[in-house]
Amino acid sequence: EAAAVIDGVAFTADGHMVDPSAWTQALAHKIAAAESVNLDEARMPIVTFARADFEKNGVSPNIRRLTQGTGLGTKELYALFPKAPARTIAKIAGIPKPAGCI
Repeated sequence: EAAAVIDGVAFTADGHMVDPSAWTQALAHKIAAAESVNLDEARMPIVTFARADFEKNGVSPNIRRLTQGTGLGTKELYALFPKAPARTIAKIAGIPKPAGCI
């Protein structure tokens, strides 16, 4: 059930897209802005990785998978996405909340 709609795209109450296939890069920038994240050249490849990983595996990557897949350390991910990195990245990537995220 949609709790919010941005540009015709439905979002759940906890801020994740209802339909991940509706994602666009333009929408990613709007979600990032709403999360107070500057989606720059340092952050976009992480979001792109998370999305590709979700499409390949059917589950959103957790923090461990993100560090393995991007080659970044946990501290680096927290520096780029200070509040709940895996969850914030999932929101921006238009994919469901990773398992184990609060």
